[in-house]
This record gives sequence, structure tokens and C-alpha cells, in this order.
Amino acid sequence: MDQPLLNVIDVTKQFGGLTAVNSIDLSIKPGLIASLIGPNGAGKTTFFNCVTGFYTPNEGKIIFDDRPIQGMSTDKIAKRGIARTYQNIRLFGDMTVLENILVGMHHRLTAGMWRPILGLDRAEEADAITEAIRLLEFVGLEGQGDYMAANLPYGMQRRLEIARALASKPKLLLLDEPTAGMNPIETDTMMAFIRQLRDELGLTIFLIEHDMKLVMTISDQVSVMDYGRKIAEGTPKEIQNDPTVIAAYLGTNIEDEEMEAEA
Repeated sequence: MDQPLLNVIDVTKQFGGLTAVNSIDLSIKPGLIASLIGPNGAGKTTFFNCVTGFYTPNEGKIIFDDRPIQGMSTDKIAKRGIARTYQNIRLFGDMTVLENILVGMHHRLTAGMWRPILGLDRAEEADAITEAIRLLEFVGLEGQGDYMAANLPYGMQRRLEIARALASKPKLLLLDEPTAGMNPIETDTMMAFIRQLRDELGLTIFLIEHDMKLVMTISDQVSVMDYGRKIAEGTPKEIQNDPTVIAAYLGTNIEDEEMEAEA
């Protein structure tokens, strides 16, 4: 049986008197698409921030690829093989599309982040640019490397942010609300793209998402948080029929058509 790629054990994160993440246990095996859902304020993004090193848990362990990572810097965790995107897109808008991807490679480039961009190491620069162009093609931004990132349409900015995360060559990719602000057609396109990331690149995907149709369609595993605790975990079908989850989404019929997986 495969060992978990990510294994979170009894993790708690507090801010003063507020417990945002409360004794969470969660594991994800390699090759899965796993989703983390819950009402607004449940602690989902705080949990992501603990996994990626933006926050240090007050208690508990985070084991990635059989090695503890809790308390490490974001850069060291990225080097270990975890990359992420954000609910609010965080691109360098005054840099080109290609330069944004090169920034995503910075911890892998022996000459540092800026030397390849400035042309101070020609061999490494050439290799990095070749790889960046390949990533642009993969995410559907072929030929747009010289565009300013801020000028891309919203959906393409989302893809660029994913391409920048892929530039670090992760084993685990965390996506924080990847379809936020998208219309239904854009959401369906992103859903297919997330599958492509797993199937063609062999990535393990862990996402926070409020679009329940997407979650129930593409996820192998769904975990549910409420008030900082994990209240349920299972397959999409199990989660849809879990009375504890239904209670957490009081006022929302989680069995309606939008939550049903497509045939």
C-alpha cells in the first residue's frame, strides 16, 4: 500500500485566543486529487498556510515525502516539492509572462533568481527559458511569453499562476480556490486542466474549492472542515450523504444538482 505523500498529524494553529486549526489529522496518497471544503471561516486557508510554511503550527507534525516539514521556511518547503497558488492571484503584474515563470524556478537555478533573467549565466538562462516556454505551451499560453502578466485575461492569469507553481517541479500542488471568479464554462475548462495536471504530470493535487460540482466530479478524496476541525472525510459520494457535513452547510442542499458528479 502506498505511503501518504502528505501526512498531517494533530496540527493546531492558534492566533491569540482563536484556534483556527484544531487538532487536524489528514493524509493524502500519491497521485490523488484531494479536496478540502467547508464553510467560509472554517480554517481551510490557514491549514494550507501551515502546510506550505507561511504559518508554523503551535502543535502537531507535518510529514511530506517521509520527512518532517513543520516550522520550515516557505522556500525550503518549496525545494522539498510543494507548490501552491492563491485564492487572490499573486502574479508580478509589471513583469512579463515568461519572467513570472522564471521567478518560479528561482530556488532551482544555481545562479539565483535574477542572474538568468539578466543574462549573467547564458547556459542556464537558455535552459530556463526553454523550460518556461514548454510550461507556457502546456498551460495554453503559447506565444504569450512577452505579454505583461497584468494584461492577461483573468482565466489566463490563473493558468499563469499554475505554470509558475509548476516551474518549481513540485510533487504536491496546492490550489486555493482555482475557479474563484470564473464563469461556468471557465470552471469546466479548469476542471479538465486539473485532471490533466494529475494525469500527464503525475502530480498529487490538493485543492480548496467552493464549487461543489467541481469537487464532487474530480476528487478522489474529500475532507471537510468546520470551525477549525475536520468533521468528515471520504469519497465524494460518502461526503454528499454525511449528515454531519449536511449540518455544517445548514441552509444549503448539498445533494442538489450542482453537487452531483457528472456521469
